[in-house]
Amino acid sequence: MVFRGRLVMLQFLTCLVSFPRVIKTQLSTEPVNSARELDIHLQDYAYRAFIRPKTGVVYDGSVPGNVTGIKVSALRLKSGSLRFRGVQMYKEFQIPVGVFEEPYVERLALVYHSLGNWSSHYYPLPGYTYLASILGLLAYDATNISAKNLPELDIRASAQPISIKFSDVNSVPNGLVARCVSFDLQGTANFSNLLPGNTCSTFQQGHFSIVVESIAPAPSPMASRSSAPRPIGKKNKKGTKIWIIVGSVLGGLALIVILGLSVMWMDKYKHRRRMQRMEKAADVGETLHMTNVGSAKAPVAAVTRTQPSLETEYVA
Repeated sequence: MVFRGRLVMLQFLTCLVSFPRVIKTQLSTEPVNSARELDIHLQDYAYRAFIRPKTGVVYDGSVPGNVTGIKVSALRLKSGSLRFRGVQMYKEFQIPVGVFEEPYVERLALVYHSLGNWSSHYYPLPGYTYLASILGLLAYDATNISAKNLPELDIRASAQPISIKFSDVNSVPNGLVARCVSFDLQGTANFSNLLPGNTCSTFQQGHFSIVVESIAPAPSPMASRSSAPRPIGKKNKKGTKIWIIVGSVLGGLALIVILGLSVMWMDKYKHRRRMQRMEKAADVGETLHMTNVGSAKAPVAAVTRTQPSLETEYVA
């Protein structure tokens, strides 16, 4: 009975210890929707690598399964060391002398991002194709290495720019020119010329990559074959002549019909005008007088030489 009670207690303690891990696993599988949200998470993952950190040493962090493929690192520096010594090489970044941060902090951490296959997901760039992974460099206050959700410091180069030398770059398609692209904290893209050695430069923090304009996909051979104009042969020429003749005949017939209808309309119009003139003349003519001729009435002119009479009147 005692053994059974101890077994139950042991199982309870095991569940109690594993409960935070389960919660952490569930949280780590939640999707990261935006680039700014990703920056917040990567700052947390980078700071977790600070276990008794030493100044000037690069610490690589680990990311959860929902963002597998992204690399994150952190470098803790003193403010004066960054300004007066710079950093010879931090991953792909070369930081010259004269870089300062605002607001001033005694110690700061430079957090490095390599987004890998997630580059176009968090930083979509319509009309362009990424030739290299997006690399990020952001600065944070490192006074408290267990802090989370820290705001970024504003770091700027005063004399010489910060150089980013990309090591894994896809080849540039023929006829196209590769360019550097940088994204500020608001996600605004800015383009600049690519320097020799696949190098880009910047005077401020952000995310950087090399891009080239996208090429429209080439049409398939079947589509090209169907869309290409057919060669004109004898059969096509003969068919074209027939259609020309048929069109000419139909056009001529249509013209004859139109002319015939026009002539008929003109005849009707002239006849109608003539009738109108006759009716008008009849309306304005002189009225004939009527007189009695025997037992009948007949029209007579106003002035006549001989009055009408019946022939029987002369026979007596």
